[in-house]
Amino acid sequence: MRVLVTGGAGYIGSHTTLALLESGHDVLVVDDLSNSSEESLRRVASLVGREARFVEANVRDEAALDEAFASFSPDAVIHFAGWKAVGESTQIPLTYYRENLGSTFTLLDAMAKHGCNRIVFSSSATVYGEESEPPFVEDAPTGATNPYGRTKAMIEEILADVAAARPELAVGVLRYFNPIGAHASGRIGEDPKGIPNNLLPFVAQVASGRRDKLMVFGDDYDTADGTGERDYIHVVDLAAGHLAALAKLETVEGYHVWNLGTGNPTSVLQIVRAFEVAAGVEIPYEVVARRPGDVAASFADPTKAQAELGWRAELSVEQACADTYRWQSANPNGYADA
Repeated sequence: MRVLVTGGAGYIGSHTTLALLESGHDVLVVDDLSNSSEESLRRVASLVGREARFVEANVRDEAALDEAFASFSPDAVIHFAGWKAVGESTQIPLTYYRENLGSTFTLLDAMAKHGCNRIVFSSSATVYGEESEPPFVEDAPTGATNPYGRTKAMIEEILADVAAARPELAVGVLRYFNPIGAHASGRIGEDPKGIPNNLLPFVAQVASGRRDKLMVFGDDYDTADGTGERDYIHVVDLAAGHLAALAKLETVEGYHVWNLGTGNPTSVLQIVRAFEVAAGVEIPYEVVARRPGDVAASFADPTKAQAELGWRAELSVEQACADTYRWQSANPNGYADA
């Protein structure tokens, strides 16, 4: 297939682009590089021996997106592009609504204009919020607790409405949990700009000496050790889930939702200990106040994805920590070391 990948130079996008190329698909990446680097795509090309085409543009740019669709004629879209930090979304909510919803409107318009009828959407477990108890199933009530999560929930509703209005459309919504890890080569991985918003890259930067200590946001949650519990899924498994969803959309129409997770919760301190083993160093940390919008525990029931997509997570948290440390050690300053 010809697959247009929005946000394909980012963390999950680059690993998925690699998996797509390895599987023989042709790929066009559209990314404005606001939180990513084109170096990731150069390294993807070196790993697989094939290049993805690249357009540097914000997905909200109607002219640029129209030109990309006209020149590439994609059979399907994987939509990663968007702003994604929970804490930041509580501080600049309008930016999150403008970027995340606006890019989706522009993308759906371009798909309709150019006859592209398959889309896999990068959603999030944050849509479940506090209205449901984990393990979350796909038909559990949603109730996001922060603007980032609400943009994901709103986009899901938009996609469901568009799919109902366009019977030929096939939509796969992937609610995935907490991506971690890196490619086993150490060539591509998570490279956040500025202070990391996610746990593992922050831990990795502490381990490499780039940062002094980890901030643990709360140790008074109703969990086994008081720290937040999440369903940490290796990014390589996550990329495979996107390919499985893409393949499924060749055989079905309509709107579909799948959780991508391991089904196993891991606490912040358990991640710290696993990384200490992988890196052979101590990770200093300080407990600070909870972050706005965080929940105590979030983990998946991945049964539906296993049954309908033939997909399951294969890689462990320990493997993810080892892969992350390999990436961080080889690239202490991320892609800036290229």
